[in-house]
Amino acid sequence: MRAKNAFTLVAVAGSAGKTSTKLAIADMLGAGLRVRCQRGNYNDPVTVPLVFFGLDLPSLRNPLAWIRTFRAIDAMLGKPYPYDVVVVELGTDTPGDMAEFGRYLHADIGVLTSIAPEHMEYFGDLDAVAAEELVLAQQCDTLLLNADLCPEKYANEHIQNGAITYGFDQNSDYRLHSAELGRDGHTCMVRTPEGADLAAACSSPSTARLYSVAASMVVANRLGWDSARISEGIRHITPVSGRLQQLAGANGSVLIDDTYNSTPDAACAALDALYAFSAPRKIAILGSMNELGGYSAQAHTQVGEYCDPQRLEAVVTTGVAANEVLAEAAEKRGCRAIRCDSPYQAGQQVRRLLDDKTVVLAKGSQNGVFVEEAVRLLLADPSDAAKLVRQSDDWLRQKEKQLGPRPRI
Repeated sequence: MRAKNAFTLVAVAGSAGKTSTKLAIADMLGAGLRVRCQRGNYNDPVTVPLVFFGLDLPSLRNPLAWIRTFRAIDAMLGKPYPYDVVVVELGTDTPGDMAEFGRYLHADIGVLTSIAPEHMEYFGDLDAVAAEELVLAQQCDTLLLNADLCPEKYANEHIQNGAITYGFDQNSDYRLHSAELGRDGHTCMVRTPEGADLAAACSSPSTARLYSVAASMVVANRLGWDSARISEGIRHITPVSGRLQQLAGANGSVLIDDTYNSTPDAACAALDALYAFSAPRKIAILGSMNELGGYSAQAHTQVGEYCDPQRLEAVVTTGVAANEVLAEAAEKRGCRAIRCDSPYQAGQQVRRLLDDKTVVLAKGSQNGVFVEEAVRLLLADPSDAAKLVRQSDDWLRQKEKQLGPRPRI
């Protein structure tokens, strides 16, 4: 396809922030170009090729569906490609996954959002995570690195070899500064290598979301967009389900929905977003963090110790590790911990505490945790459940199997 058609390929990888960054880039560039991007989580070596063709993943047990998929791809290959840019997300679960993408993919621009503990039952330590994620450097012409979230010991070699950096770090090529939290979210400035200041904004209460917006601005700038065009592109960036999305809660409360997934660094960043709110009452619903292997106890202790009793009225936990380790660490700091057997119980417990002076953060992993189901019970408008993650019929069936029937709102 690339041999026959001229289009730009942007690949996004990293331990956290991949999907929100991918979507911010797609929204930004979509303001002026024809962009192909899958808004879900097609990010493995089997599903990423389908993104180029806008096709769904057939059932692995349905050979006829695969035959139809291959025929559709073959038909599209015979026609001019109707897109200027393709933005894909590259995920990894085990060592060697990133190398698989290199068998068929080489990007014009690669974006590495972070290097942090992930899937530690397979990687073992951060050195192994970094080695895996930085395979991206071999799979792109231009590498963009988040200078704040990619530790220097791993990033420096690539920076010396021409990688471009963005972040609040003073030495970043694209430096974020003057961040402010207002009623409608965050604003900041992004200083380009030429010294120009570009205005960035996002509706999220967390500075972490600014990284996604900034990455989209850097990509646009590298593609030759001027400040006016970038400003227009920012207006097209939309909130992402389960990624620090602000929602209206019952009884006039405010909800910060960050339930897509959780790692120690991401959970602490989410707590920072909660702490930044000027509200008298703050509650954190914190679910277990999956796929951490032998690092799990340390990770849950880290998050529990980050819970500040001076700023949190309650820490509500769900999931075995959160209940047993995180809650205990939070209590040792002086927090009031409420342990719950399910996200349903967590939502019901917190619902009783809501008023117009309350802000609630919800954060947790996927399987067996599903903290978005607590958020659903706290919404002011039940129809906003459509804005939550994992609301498809297939996901709802999986949740019912793992958690039991959903309680009514």
